Amino acid sequence: MNELTAATGAPGPHAVAVMVLTVIALALFSRERLPLELTSLGLLAALLVGFALFPYPGLQATDLLSGFGHEALIAVCALMVVGQGLVHTGALEPVGRFLSNHWSKAPFLSFLATLIVAAVLSAFVNNTPIVVLLLPILISVCVRTGTSASGILMPMAFATIVGGMATTIGTSTNLLVVSVADDLGLTRFSMFDFVLPASIAGGVAMLYLWLIAPHLLPKVQIALENPSPRLFEARLQLDEPSPAIGKNLAAVKSLVGENMQVTRIRRGDNYIMPLPDVVLKAGDRLRIRDTPQRLKSFEEALKGKLYSDDQPVDEEHPLRAENQMLAELAVVEGSSVDRTNLRFARFLDRYQLAVLALHRAGRDIWQPREEIHDVILRRGDVLLVQGSREQIDAIKESTEFLVLDASVTLPTTSKAPIALLTLAVVVALAASGIMPIAVSAVAGAVVLVSTRTLNLPSAIRAISPSVFFVVVASLALGTALIATGATAYVTQLFLDVTRGAGPTVVLSALMLLLAVLTNVVSNNAVAVIGTPIAVSIAAQLGLPAEPFVLAVLFGANMSYATPMAYQTNLLVMSAAKYRFKDFLRVGIPLTLLMWVTLTWVLSTLYF
Repeated sequence: MNELTAATGAPGPHAVAVMVLTVIALALFSRERLPLELTSLGLLAALLVGFALFPYPGLQATDLLSGFGHEALIAVCALMVVGQGLVHTGALEPVGRFLSNHWSKAPFLSFLATLIVAAVLSAFVNNTPIVVLLLPILISVCVRTGTSASGILMPMAFATIVGGMATTIGTSTNLLVVSVADDLGLTRFSMFDFVLPASIAGGVAMLYLWLIAPHLLPKVQIALENPSPRLFEARLQLDEPSPAIGKNLAAVKSLVGENMQVTRIRRGDNYIMPLPDVVLKAGDRLRIRDTPQRLKSFEEALKGKLYSDDQPVDEEHPLRAENQMLAELAVVEGSSVDRTNLRFARFLDRYQLAVLALHRAGRDIWQPREEIHDVILRRGDVLLVQGSREQIDAIKESTEFLVLDASVTLPTTSKAPIALLTLAVVVALAASGIMPIAVSAVAGAVVLVSTRTLNLPSAIRAISPSVFFVVVASLALGTALIATGATAYVTQLFLDVTRGAGPTVVLSALMLLLAVLTNVVSNNAVAVIGTPIAVSIAAQLGLPAEPFVLAVLFGANMSYATPMAYQTNLLVMSAAKYRFKDFLRVGIPLTLLMWVTLTWVLSTLYF
């Protein structure tokens, strides 16, 4: 604490270097195309190498690695696993079914109930599973009733963010702020210490999201029938004088383009694997799957004849795709394709679904079909797939994707009570002070895996690499900022700017600054950097540190104004085809409303 309260002059070279690195890191965190994991590892490497080559008294380079064993990181990872258990088992299915059943009877009140339920659940569970639960339900309701889902989905997602502010375990940001404040010598916040200001501000936010926000959004109907073409399966028979006869399959593909996908070759009564070196003969039938236009072009180029079953394809007998339907699959946290591609994840082998299109943030990012399985996917991406009803139902049960097919079939298993009981015990032990949240959450994760409520691969996938590395890198950066005196210097600059202002104004300015930053960079990074600054400000003003720490916590959670501010924003953006300006139109007023309300509440409670 001496470092925080010491009078500061010009910063030293180490402090300047760390501050410059902080600015660079924040800028890189705002780059959507740069993976957060890569930026975080680069930041960590720069800090380690820098302090190893240019030592600073009292700070060893290896001290910056302490984040890997930090209580906050362990708690965050363990809670991710517990939350995944709820999703995997369908433990929240009764909640979804209740809301779905009441929408048709009283949609206006059901919308309010949905917002409240989403907020309350998010106070104890990571909000991503909550959004994953509610998205298909709300879309289904809107599709059945012919109403616009755009006025519902964004408010629902924002309600989960608002609710996550209420407890120490609501978000990873909350856990980081509480843990860093504890490291700096403050009395540790218990689970419900700030539920009162969060509830007051949350109540105001609920009214805005219920009554005003839907009218600020465009009325857009969600059409699950994407204009992307369906795929059809046909047999292409090769007869003389086809140029394919006597050539191997690789050479034939070169004649028509490498995008011709041959799944099987029939020769007489035998079937041949479509290997590249297979030489084609007269009478061979190639089983191919593609759009009608491409199938016709293959027929013309190879001078063959298309068959659907045993019927030649013509105007009277067109191609058929019986029992086939389209569905949209949103990539969510813990999905096997998150941060990899469909080919590596063996998507086709596992699910037998044809991928027709790939959308990111509401826009098509892919065109040539032969390359779609090589695109690196990330959370929020939406795949348009085609398959049978049985295949679509099977992928629902996998819980690896958010399936948007206008149905309300929700996964449920006999293990759901175990998942619910585990969460309840984790929360109860932490809230009562019997165990730290890191201990109870780890114990809960072990229970889920050991009882096979959640299998080990699913538990591992539940831990987000981006959150993991951002937390580690941010803790290292925070340590460097404090040790080198950079935090004290930044604090002094902030106090100079707000000189003469009362404590309420200083607190309000700090919260607004962090609210702006959290919409363009990682909220966890903002929280870790902002917390020691808040403690230092309070110390220099001779005021209690708690309201300033809470200003950081609440400000870092106001991820409303941009789609990249939070992963659930990207999910609803893809589902409802929102534009960037839609988030600005709804998110900025909500941010200002929360800022004003929380400023008043915190100043009333603490000053």
